[in-house]
This record gives sequence, structure tokens and C-alpha cells, in this order.
Amino acid sequence: MSDFTISRRQFLNQSLKAGAALSTISFIPGSVLGADGQTPPSEKLTHAIIGVGGMGKGHVGYVTGDPTAKLLAVCDVDANHLAEALKMAGEGCTGYEDFREVLDRGDIDIVHIATPPHWHALISIAAAEAGCDIYCEKPMTRTIGEGRHVIDAVQRNGRMFRLNTWFRLYSGFYGLGTTVKPIKQLVSSGLLGWPLTVRVSKFTGFHWKVSMWSGKTDLVPQPVPPELDYDMWLGPAPRRPYHPHRLHASFRGYWDYDGGGLADMGQHYLDPVQYFLGKDDTSPVEIEAHAPWPTHPDAVLLWGRVEMKYADGCRLILESCEWGENETEGQPYVEGPKGKVYPGFRTDPPELADAVASLPEPEPMVSDFNVSVKTRQKFGLNEENGNRSNMLVHLANAAIRTGRKLRFDPVAQRFVGDEGANRLIDQPMRAPWHL
Repeated sequence: MSDFTISRRQFLNQSLKAGAALSTISFIPGSVLGADGQTPPSEKLTHAIIGVGGMGKGHVGYVTGDPTAKLLAVCDVDANHLAEALKMAGEGCTGYEDFREVLDRGDIDIVHIATPPHWHALISIAAAEAGCDIYCEKPMTRTIGEGRHVIDAVQRNGRMFRLNTWFRLYSGFYGLGTTVKPIKQLVSSGLLGWPLTVRVSKFTGFHWKVSMWSGKTDLVPQPVPPELDYDMWLGPAPRRPYHPHRLHASFRGYWDYDGGGLADMGQHYLDPVQYFLGKDDTSPVEIEAHAPWPTHPDAVLLWGRVEMKYADGCRLILESCEWGENETEGQPYVEGPKGKVYPGFRTDPPELADAVASLPEPEPMVSDFNVSVKTRQKFGLNEENGNRSNMLVHLANAAIRTGRKLRFDPVAQRFVGDEGANRLIDQPMRAPWHL
């Protein structure tokens, strides 16, 4: 007998090349061979989803609806969420309560992280070290310091990273009634002049959900429900008495886990601004907030306005329109010395909108994470530029929390001469969790 051997994947590939006629053999279904455009099982990307609450269930639907994907695992510390996700996933998917058991499997290509943000960094790092590519919900991390650790782990292990916000990828810009592409073209052409001011508020099409995701300051401790592993839900966050408002969707209203409506919507709204301003490799140098003072140490509450200024004079103005004085309706979204862009892509002068058709196309980017995973090309919104837009969120919240004007070094990624603000960059984790 010959000692020649061939792998299952090699056999299937060679069989496919031999012709679609093989699919007519009764004991080899066409789906196995990849006939008629079907993806053979050996070529499907395998997925695991960690955190299957509201957003995580959306990930379950996304994966199960992709014919090139196979969902092998779902994980959640809430037994009810886990049971619902397993029902959605169908056969061949295993449920776990501890994400470390998922990563120990060794057969997962892509890990989806749809937990609250206080878990994003630790699970991203662990997934990278387990050899998995990462599809992470926004905000990328809970702090600026955690972002540096994620970048290091992803790049040291040669992994692909996708942050889940679509707006820079031209699929539609929330609230503005247009896509990012024509704005990028106008800005890059210089037709608006320089520096630019960008206003992000309900008057330019963006709702910050500040009241919606405010925390409560009068929580009365309640018994932990039997279906929940509360200690594991808290993980690296400080131990606090259980109350249902601290969990699930409303976790966004507490500093231990997230940063309110600003952190919930910030990467959606600010990442495309960073992109069309060409700021993917830098950050603002001055940040000032107008908000009630002092802020609550636990609950995220109201804020009014945050102004951020880059070294070249470009400004970002964020307005909640839920506290204090705000600019009135009719303000432009983007304004420069030579022109303005309003919601709905109205321009002043009007001919600016017509000029877009003759302007150069923006640099292409990978907008399909499957392509990134298979070709090892960076996704359009990855660990590097994603971390910069993540920092915008945390810079704004730092100014709200400190109640003073802050100066920031974009290279060192530290506040200048303000150790109180710098303590927000690197925050301790509850033992035994650590970066």
C-alpha cells in the first residue's frame, strides 16, 4: 500500500476542480463539494459570539444568515439569554457560560464580542492570544489605556480586528441623509477650505440619547436572579450590589461599564468625522465640556456641550440638546472658510454639491470582514483607526467628569499636566482580572 496521504480539504478541493459532475454521485452532496456556488463545510469560517443579549442576538442572526459561516458557540452569563441564543442558532452550536471555555476550543476563526464595554479589552486580548480574529462592538474599549493593550495583542498575534460601526464604510450615515463618501470628497478637495468645524447634535441629524442612557442615583440593592452569574458579569468592574438597572441595555448609564449615550453613539457619529477630516493618526489637543458639576461618581448623567480642537485648528462641537444652552436649528454640519455642508447634503454655495461628481474617489477600503479574514488585509475600521475614534469618546467624557479644560498629547496619549484626568486613562481592574 502506498504511504501517500491527502487531507480532507485537499480531497474536496481536488474533487471540486474535477468538475461539477461529481455532485451527481449520490453519496457526495453538492453542498459538500461546493457545487453551484455553495461553500463547502471545509471552507466555512467558524464563529463564536460572546454576549448574546440584545446586540448579541443581532450577531447570531448575522452569522446564521451568512452561507459562508458556521456558528459553533454562543456564550453568556445569563442563562435566559443563552437559551434564547441557542434556539436561534440551531443544531451544531454549543452554549457556554465562561468565554475562556470558548477560546479553549481551538476551532474558532472569528470571535464576536457583544458584551458591555468593560469586558471588550480583556476578551479581545484573550481572543487574539487564542489565535482568533475579532469582531468587536463599539465602543472599542472602556478606557483609552485599554485600547493600547488591544492594539498590542492584535498586532503581536497577527490577527484581524473589526469594530462594528459602518458609517465610514459608505453604507449610510445615521441621521444625515447621505453617505460619508461625498463629504470626504469635498473635504479632501479643499473646496470647503481649512480648518473645518463639525457640529454633531440633533440639529445636524444626531441624537446623543443622553437621558435614555442616564444612570440612577437611588438604586436599592436587590437579590441576584438565579439565572445570572453576577460576579462573572461584573468581571473586572468594581463589586457593587445588584440592581437590574445596572445590567443589560441600561448598563450604559454607569461609569463602571460604559459612558452613557456619548459612549453608546460616539463611535457611530465621530468615527466618520475623524475619517473625512483625515485624523486617523492623531487626536484633539484641547477638550472642554459644559456639564453639571460635580458629576456623580457612579451614574452617568446629563451634559450639554463638548468642544474638541485639533492642533491644526479643526474643531468638533458635540451638543446633547438636553442640558444647558445649545445652538439653534439651522447650523451646518461641516463648515469651512469657503463653504458649508448641511443635513441632507445641502451645500452653501449650492454648486459644491454638484462638484462632487468630478472629484477623485476616496481610497478604497475593505468593507467585508470575511475578506479581511481570508486575505489578511485590514478591515476598514480596525484596531488602529478604531482606537482613535474610541479615544474621542473618552476624551469628551474625561472633560465632563473632571469639569475642566483638558490638554492632550496625541502621541503620548496622556493628558498634559493633569494627573487626575490621567487616572481615567488607566483604571484598575477587580482581581483577579488584569491587562
